[in-house]
Amino acid sequence: AAFTPHSHSTNIKMSPRSTSSTSLQISALESLADLTTLSIDSGDIDTVSRYAKTGLITDATTNPLFVSQAGANGDARYEAMVAEAVSYAKRTTCAEDGCPVPEETLNCAVDRLAVNLGKELVGLVPGRVSTEVDIRLSYDTQASVERARSIIAMYEELGVSKDRILIKLAGTWEGVQAAKILEAEGIQCNITLVFSFLQAAAAAQAKAYLISPFPGRILDWHKKQSGQTSYTPDADPGVLSVKRMYAYFRKYGYDTICMPASWRPSRGADVDGSDVDEILALAGVDEMTIPPSLLDSLSALESTDVVQKCSAESDAAACNDPDFTFTEESYASYWEADGCGQEKLKEGIDAFTTETENLIKILIEKF
Repeated sequence: AAFTPHSHSTNIKMSPRSTSSTSLQISALESLADLTTLSIDSGDIDTVSRYAKTGLITDATTNPLFVSQAGANGDARYEAMVAEAVSYAKRTTCAEDGCPVPEETLNCAVDRLAVNLGKELVGLVPGRVSTEVDIRLSYDTQASVERARSIIAMYEELGVSKDRILIKLAGTWEGVQAAKILEAEGIQCNITLVFSFLQAAAAAQAKAYLISPFPGRILDWHKKQSGQTSYTPDADPGVLSVKRMYAYFRKYGYDTICMPASWRPSRGADVDGSDVDEILALAGVDEMTIPPSLLDSLSALESTDVVQKCSAESDAAACNDPDFTFTEESYASYWEADGCGQEKLKEGIDAFTTETENLIKILIEKF
């Protein structure tokens, strides 16, 4: 079936929008929500709840940093999630008290904590919550598939249907192939850390439910390479990369949702209002995940600041890319020449690996 805007959330009942239940001023944010499905990029329960009450937020995304922060938070609610994760891991893997904690047990606790956090968020937003597979498995297809199945099983044990969850996988070739397997099983996936058209096209061809390209980090790479310090938003290399991905999906009838994340000020941080440059330049794309600070910025802007910039019909018509089907060999050949993709993907995996390892250190102390 042809893609229609918001078709990915047609089975989710949106609560009526209400401004009386929140002190937030809703203006540009509300206009943007009329064009693009919005996700909140946060694992903070109170913050997600506050924005969910506006009726403008459909989904929520988490990542290893948010789960690590939950593990170290100290708030009684997060402490309870950690304690339950540790107890569950001990019980499930038969780890004995007082003994060195096996890797299997720690991995189980990491996943369970992510699921505990995700379950809380599912109760706040009407749509889907993204939960990430252990980033250290980004180059292991089968191990990623097995961990994803385990995460979904944990959610279902807690009464959360798999159609409320997106499994996040890094945008490696192996991660994309894991998504292909999982999608065939009815487990929907979010391919994250996307910095390249190659990654996006491969994900669509694997029938991934959604991709998360990072326009801000693409901009960072181009600024470093060119020495240019600012761009007009419509000429921002990150914005142009996302529009190219979106156009390809719509031209060739791929149902994969384009959900950009990770934002930077196109015109430079010293320009007033530039923090939402990329967001406004992509208004109308399928979905966006936005951190609370930028949701606040959008709430303070006039609705007239939002103009539709992405359109399925017009962007598809402007697409010049062929629908070239990748094999592992052809993908690797093109990937070798993709400086931005290679550098930023490695950087992202390394950063999330550090967060995962930090979380494990926290959890070891709880056993």
